[in-house]
Amino acid sequence: MPDKATIKIPKILYESLKKQIEGTGFSSVTDFIVYVMRDIAASGNVREDASFTKKEILQIRARLKKLGYI
Repeated sequence: MPDKATIKIPKILYESLKKQIEGTGFSSVTDFIVYVMRDIAASGNVREDASFTKKEILQIRARLKKLGYI
């Protein structure tokens, strides 16, 4: 059984991340994504009753826009 799985992301997001990691310690977009996903996974499970404040929603939207999702 392989020790890795493929995850597909939009090409525009990939290109955006590629530009953002230039000059950082990340050698590839994959390395960056793995780092981010490990950080999220380490923060614990998301509660079913989790809700966001208006401020958090605005921050999430801004982050998604910066990442090229919106």
